[in-house]
Amino acid sequence: MSRRRKGRGVNGILVIDKPAGLTSNGILQHVKGLYGAAKAGHTGALDPLATGVLPLCFGEATKFSQLMLESDKAYIATARLGIITETGDSEGRVVEERPLPADLGMESVETVLGAFRGAIQQVPSMYSALKHKGRPLYEYAREGIEVERPARPVTIYDLTLLAVRDNEFDIAVTCTKGTYIRSLVEDIGLALGCGAHVTALRRTLAAGFCLDDAWPVSELEAKRDQGESLDSLLVAPDAALTMFPQLILEPDRLRSILNGQPVRIADLDLTGPVRLYGEDCFVGLGEGIPDGGQVVITPRRLVKNS
Repeated sequence: MSRRRKGRGVNGILVIDKPAGLTSNGILQHVKGLYGAAKAGHTGALDPLATGVLPLCFGEATKFSQLMLESDKAYIATARLGIITETGDSEGRVVEERPLPADLGMESVETVLGAFRGAIQQVPSMYSALKHKGRPLYEYAREGIEVERPARPVTIYDLTLLAVRDNEFDIAVTCTKGTYIRSLVEDIGLALGCGAHVTALRRTLAAGFCLDDAWPVSELEAKRDQGESLDSLLVAPDAALTMFPQLILEPDRLRSILNGQPVRIADLDLTGPVRLYGEDCFVGLGEGIPDGGQVVITPRRLVKNS
């Protein structure tokens, strides 16, 4: 006899403006409770220090959370110069202090930033959630164990210097998944010769969602306390998949796809992931594979109750 999941069936995506001081999982569990939802997950954790865009997936939308995790991200970060911490941010113990460059200013920092634009190699922080032998690196770090971490390729699409003050600077970063802003700031600090760590970090883009799409948790709580339904704040699962082409299926092909069977379509130039729709509803994600003069559409992740 199967056990029924507690909570109600809630489907969709809710974008949260995460506050500082809380973990992403803590926010997820709190918002899941506000909705009374049976199933929910987030799309990549933000450090407790960080704020900003945190998409939460409910029900059927969780099938696409991995694809959302792999999306490009954007951040605004503030870095403190002259102080190196063990974690790369202000929550860590100070391990070294260095004098600031005599010529510190917009021009000197901008000169250094040039080396960090485009495709770069980055060594993940020991205080990251990246796993080694099934355990996150931060667990080893807390035990005083240093794990060798090979550099990984990431791409910095945009790195804009926003301001330089007496002992800190602000940058805006747009980058690929897996980019550690703490590591980027540490490396910039080392290139300046004085070291640096992150004191504030705000994510402005994730999974195609920006801050204008994000809801503060306090507003959700206020709406709930006033007896308002929160369901209207959810967006459909396909809102996070707009980077993929869409295909509307006629009834016979739609029936085959919903039964888990691939369909062949002639005169269609399509390769890779594709959003699949019936006449008026999203049914899931498929994969297009060219085969001669046709394309075979194979169902990959289908949603229920579409």
